[in-house]
Amino acid sequence: QVQLVESGGGLVQAGGSLRLSCAASRRTVSTSAMGWFRQAPGKEREFVASMVWTGGNTNYADSVKGRFTISRDNVKNMVYLQMNSLKPEDTAVYYCKLALTYGGVYWGQGTQVTVSS
Repeated sequence: QVQLVESGGGLVQAGGSLRLSCAASRRTVSTSAMGWFRQAPGKEREFVASMVWTGGNTNYADSVKGRFTISRDNVKNMVYLQMNSLKPEDTAVYYCKLALTYGGVYWGQGTQVTVSS
């Protein structure tokens, strides 16, 4: 079993920056990809960014391209989301996701990001 714990959320003004962290309880031998999703109150959870584990190729939602960057630290078993030029519409609970090669999925508990106007 793998546990994911997000941290780094908080309250910032529009135009500010935050860096989210996702810590995995252990390194897996079958990681396919890791990513970030977000969910605002009353809204559906939506894709934000992902990283394919082999090679480190990244993908981003159009709404965050050029502003957010996903990265990883293999030694620390951590994934990060650097968020710059934040907008009020970025306000949501952000969740870390781990996808395994055989189809298994793990989710973190979420961390709140609030961007004031």
